[in-house]
Amino acid sequence: MINMEFNQIIHEFEELSDVDFAENMKRFGISYVKSYGLRLPQIRKIAKQCGKNHELALKLWDWGYHETYLLATLVEEPQKVDSCQLNEWVNAFYSWDLVDQACINLLRFIPEAVDDIFIWCNSDEEFVKRTAFSLIAVLAVHNRDSDFDKYFEIIKEGSTDNRNFVKKSVNWALRQIGKSNADNNKKALKLAYEILEIDNKSSKWVALSAIRELESEKVQKKLIK
Repeated sequence: MINMEFNQIIHEFEELSDVDFAENMKRFGISYVKSYGLRLPQIRKIAKQCGKNHELALKLWDWGYHETYLLATLVEEPQKVDSCQLNEWVNAFYSWDLVDQACINLLRFIPEAVDDIFIWCNSDEEFVKRTAFSLIAVLAVHNRDSDFDKYFEIIKEGSTDNRNFVKKSVNWALRQIGKSNADNNKKALKLAYEILEIDNKSSKWVALSAIRELESEKVQKKLIK
């Protein structure tokens, strides 16, 4: 397969552009400055034709469209991302889907990004802070037998943040840890009940949502297997 060049990618994006879908994205809380209105499966299909390419990822990121940001996270080579680029990209995040896709496609493969969870969790920027907890959630999905106790204190503290995209990522992190294995389920539920005792509306939402799912018959049956 011949890897796609930058100009070919942009031409493909323009051909697939869907103004109505771009407008519809806003209904799902996806904000952007510029968008072609492409669906994620379309972007992933193009990513497969691109292959991994650091220089291409940088060009896509600099192009500044929502879809080129997403594609950049898919084609970037994790081992070539230095501290400067990592901080630049994370601090440029502006939308929940970009945060989550970056965590899934790229950040979980970068040891420095995993270490920076403890820095990002204290950020005043909503999407930087979301990155910390979304990354924990993604790590829990892909590293089920890991020990996530080291994140419990920041999850507890993060639960008090009432900003929508932060509290949802805190909840996601807590639920994914609790679904990773039976031992982590018990630990996550214990933490959830501790969070429930905090006199904070956001904390109570985070805790109750997690408890409801982690104690559900569906989750418990899977853990027994």
